Amino acid sequence: MTRRVRETVEGDGWAVGSLDGLGEGYGFRKIRSALGVTELGMNAIVMPPGYESGRHYHERQQEVYFVHRGTLEVEFGDGTRHVLGEGGLARVDAATIRRIRNVGEGDAVYVAVGAQGGYVGRDGQVPPGETVRARPTPGS
Repeated sequence: MTRRVRETVEGDGWAVGSLDGLGEGYGFRKIRSALGVTELGMNAIVMPPGYESGRHYHERQQEVYFVHRGTLEVEFGDGTRHVLGEGGLARVDAATIRRIRNVGEGDAVYVAVGAQGGYVGRDGQVPPGETVRARPTPGS
């Protein structure tokens, strides 16, 4: 039987883990270092209600934010504000000033991914001898 992952487990060319296994309480959960990610920056942030990040920008990294839980408001340097609920996404160019605020009643959890250097393109391949990319799992 396969068990649900909590603590980080590494294999040959892969790693799995969970946000709960990366720490407790508020603040950053260092996904990049925990999983050994080397091609991009990646952190989860756990933010209490009413808390906001400082206004900031980056020198080189474009960022994407994904709201996993809660409700966030993203404010940009031009004064515009947008509320993102669970599943919400935002892309922010490096030089764009931004502030993130938890405007919900509970804790918010979001993932920030940052990188520089551009998109690689579609490079997925089917392993030799296999032809199906997706199929229902047994018992579904």
